[in-house]
Amino acid sequence: MRRPRVLSIPITLSLYVGRRFLFAVLGMQAGLTAIGSLFDFLDLLRQASDKPHATFGRVLAMEILRVPWLGMQILPFAVLLGGIFAFWRLTRSSELVVARASGVSAWQFLAMPVICAALVGAVTTTMVSPLSAVMFARAETLYSMYLQVGSGPLSLTGGQLWLRQADPASGAGGVAILHARDVHLKGKELTTGHVTVLRLDRHTSLHDRIEARSGVLRPGGWTLDHVAVLKADAAPDLRATMRFPTDLTVGRVQESFASPSALSFWALPRFITLLERSGFSPTRHELAFQSLLALPLLCATMALVAAGFSMRPARRGGAGQMLGAGLVFGFILFMLSDVAEQFGKSGALPVILAAWAPAAAGLMLALALLLHLEDG
Repeated sequence: MRRPRVLSIPITLSLYVGRRFLFAVLGMQAGLTAIGSLFDFLDLLRQASDKPHATFGRVLAMEILRVPWLGMQILPFAVLLGGIFAFWRLTRSSELVVARASGVSAWQFLAMPVICAALVGAVTTTMVSPLSAVMFARAETLYSMYLQVGSGPLSLTGGQLWLRQADPASGAGGVAILHARDVHLKGKELTTGHVTVLRLDRHTSLHDRIEARSGVLRPGGWTLDHVAVLKADAAPDLRATMRFPTDLTVGRVQESFASPSALSFWALPRFITLLERSGFSPTRHELAFQSLLALPLLCATMALVAAGFSMRPARRGGAGQMLGAGLVFGFILFMLSDVAEQFGKSGALPVILAAWAPAAAGLMLALALLLHLEDG
């Protein structure tokens, strides 16, 4: 008769601890997002100070649209700080001390906080990410319209565009490689300077080469001006204009050079495939997708780190040092994630390793610390 009663105590306690943890994390998330948004808003106001069209209302709308994205960036640290606060309060009130003294293992009452943290990360990835992507894309559009003067060349490739696509005109299995200079995006139109197209057959032998003085990307293909079609052992074929078909659109070019934050978790896999097929580098988008996949694990890791650094009984002394060490470790893990992300973008690290290694490393350290606290 006593066995069900023993089982019910850890479940009730775990639910209680999980509720306290969740409320603390949500409160910390709201507070940190508000503070971060305030500083971001002040920075936008500074940038708008010498731009008459960037009114206070437009800058405020920009910042409101950026709030979900900013909240996603802050979430892991909010889990850490909220967890430290919740576990410190429970330890200071001796609730966790009494529970552990009664024979309840720390792993039992920590199960629910860890599950809550992972669920918060999963909900953010699957549900908040689409909303954040739509709002962030709109915020970027407003930023380009009112705070970024001039369209300028595409910054990602120094104003140059490379494209690889299938080319049936070169024969079955043929491909075309297009290189355009001085590429400019102006609204819904993409214009280029000198354009070179290499058309290769399925054996990668050169079929012909197209040189054009300028080009404009329109639905269904490129319109090339002042064209010379060059073939081996043949005179150049000069044309005033030429239509070169492509499945690339201005919208896809805009999306490919936009921040991956403007694409939702559900849209990223399809767009990564499109980038690979079009010849663009998908590294940034792959890293963003893997980071979103790893977010639940990172949040669960932060919950365990918070528990490991805040459950030391106050009577043992050194509680302040442990809390400080937890904050320092959280900052280090945050910085490690950022450094790994930069290495991943540069190609120095595989994308999966760059996205998952910080969370996995933090999880191993947190488990080691909890094992030490639990088993002495």
